[in-house]
Order: sequence, then structure tokens, then C-alpha cells
Amino acid sequence: MQNKVRIIGGDWRSRHLHVIDAPGLRPTPARVRETLFNWLQYDIVGSRCLDCYAGSGALGFEAASRGAAAVVQLDNNPLVCRTLKSNANALGATQIKLIQTDVFRYLVGDAEPFDIVFLDPPFAKGLAELSCQWLEDKSWLKPNAKIYLETENALILTDLPEHWQLLKQKKAGEVTYRLYQRQF
Repeated sequence: MQNKVRIIGGDWRSRHLHVIDAPGLRPTPARVRETLFNWLQYDIVGSRCLDCYAGSGALGFEAASRGAAAVVQLDNNPLVCRTLKSNANALGATQIKLIQTDVFRYLVGDAEPFDIVFLDPPFAKGLAELSCQWLEDKSWLKPNAKIYLETENALILTDLPEHWQLLKQKKAGEVTYRLYQRQF
């Protein structure tokens, strides 16, 4: 079964992304994306973005639509990756690079620091804090990088990098979403 997600701003505003129905895939809702990109409005143009656990690709495509210079999308599901590639081709999204891989396999590679990172890991698998620590410890973040983290409401974060400052936080349904800034 295929679903669609609408891009809400930028050059591709109102264009639709095809999204497959895959276990654990939860596209970030439009109202959450709108809030997030309002938070990032002065940071997104010209930025390098990493979309970990890309899934629907909504966050990465929204960033590219709004002027990100480069977006790297990571996902390990081959069907999801085929759909992401098809969406990128349909939009002519040359600034998006898709890599079919596990997030941690990618993060052990040679670091190319990013300005903005989107983290929306599968829920209830213990990946949120571990992903944050790896991004920091493996030098994937530029000084003052912004990190978006989407988790289930029940998750209590206790082990984030100590110099990440929480800038914004909201809840929507069963999701809590936060924006951090690396303080260096």
C-alpha cells in the first residue's frame, strides 16, 4: 500500500511524496514539520543536513525544498530506499544523496560534519540517545549544529551529550519533538 505526504514549504510546496507502508515507518506530521521548519527558518538555507532513519524522507525533502545545499538521507530498508530515490528523481532533487545503510554503520565512517541533523529513530528500540552520542563522539556535528530529535512521549532522555542545549520542545499526540543546539 502506498500513501502520500505533502511537502509544506519551499520550492516543492504542495508536491507529494510517495510513502510505502512499512513496519515502524511514521512520517512526521505536517503540523510538526511546519513548527520544526519555523524553528529552523534562519538556519536551513545553504546548510548541510543529515536525515538519519529517513523513512518517508519528509524531513530531508522539506529541508531541500527550503534551500538546504545538501541532504544525506540514511535508511536500511531497500523498499523505502527505492521509494526515496523515486521521489528524488520526480522532484529533480539533485542536492539529496540517498545511502542505503544502517545509521551506525554510516557513523563509523569518515566524518563530514553537518549543520543540521534530523533524528526520528524507530520507537522503543533504544536508538535515540545512542544515535545522539555517536553523532557527537564520531565528530559528525559542526560547531553550533542544530539537532532535531523526535521520540515517543514515554521516553525520558538521560544520556545526551552534555553540551547540547535544548532550544525548543513540543508534544503532538504520542510524539515529543525537540530541537537542540551544540554549544561549541
